[in-house]
Amino acid sequence: MIRIFRRAALLLGIALTGVSGAHAQKTPDYIIADNDFFGPGGTNIQSVIPLLGMPGVNLLGFTVVVGDGWENASVAHLSRFLDLAHVPVSLPVVPGATQPLVNSRARLLAWEKANGKMPWKGAWRGDAPDFQPPVPPLKEGETHRQPSAETAALFMIRQVHAHPHQVTILAAGPLTNIALATRLDPEFASLCKRLVFMGAIVDGNMGQVTLSADYYTDFNLMFDPESASIALTAPFPQIISVGTVANPIRMTAEIRDRAARSNGPVGNYLRTYFRPQPMWDELAAAIAVDPSLITSKVTAYMDVDLSHGPNYGYAHVWPESTRPHVGERQVEIVTGVDQGRFIDLFVNAANHVSQP
Repeated sequence: MIRIFRRAALLLGIALTGVSGAHAQKTPDYIIADNDFFGPGGTNIQSVIPLLGMPGVNLLGFTVVVGDGWENASVAHLSRFLDLAHVPVSLPVVPGATQPLVNSRARLLAWEKANGKMPWKGAWRGDAPDFQPPVPPLKEGETHRQPSAETAALFMIRQVHAHPHQVTILAAGPLTNIALATRLDPEFASLCKRLVFMGAIVDGNMGQVTLSADYYTDFNLMFDPESASIALTAPFPQIISVGTVANPIRMTAEIRDRAARSNGPVGNYLRTYFRPQPMWDELAAAIAVDPSLITSKVTAYMDVDLSHGPNYGYAHVWPESTRPHVGERQVEIVTGVDQGRFIDLFVNAANHVSQP
């Protein structure tokens, strides 16, 4: 069987070599969306809209991670939104990590005693239990969509081997699933096309004082710092960080109304569960689909502080001349985007998805 496969691959390669440049087909790009799909509504769930409604997206599936909400509840919220968007059940929702690699609620509470409050604790907020509880009833209605029997890290590994150098990993939550895939398969990162992640607010300290302690705190990295360090030092061919640039781009009532013009369950969902917050994950998703939205960026070497002091979980960047040479990799930090075109793309995608 292996010999037959290799011979077929060789014949295919010979055939493609004979195709002229004018007629050669572009290698397809694929996306896996990894997120803590906290819901209903809000930036996590709304990040699905560009992936479903922008043209040219080859979406392989959704992988779910603990973060803003518990993993099992996030699977349910995402699945219900896909029901409302009439997404075929063949597009998988794949459960992933239910806890960070090292961090825990008890560790976070101990860290807070020495270093100050973390304004948003995600699944660990309030009097949350240490481990994920059963899923409560969903406000937006129950789903009967069954999640995949596979696990997120293994799904991602399988897909990048099936589509080498063609898969963009969109990581809009904590990077736990990405780190697990990296540790399970040393080829995983190098076989991807790129990693686009929501995080690395490297210039946010003053913003915590003058603007918003929550919006300028790097939750996705701080929730699981060890995973973030593993992912950001893995050999991805390209790493794009979408951080502070998203904070001024807010989901306003005007954008909501434009995005919900079409009658249908998705438009009703946007109106019912409207949250006027930055469009963090929506922007990261749109950039994963269309990187030409980026108008300016800074390339720097990046890693995550793992010391258990006040900067635990914060990203740090260096130029070539001062980096420590302990595995840090170059990251393209987005500093400017075409905001008007992004909003138009999101609105058009939402109305496309919302059509009954």
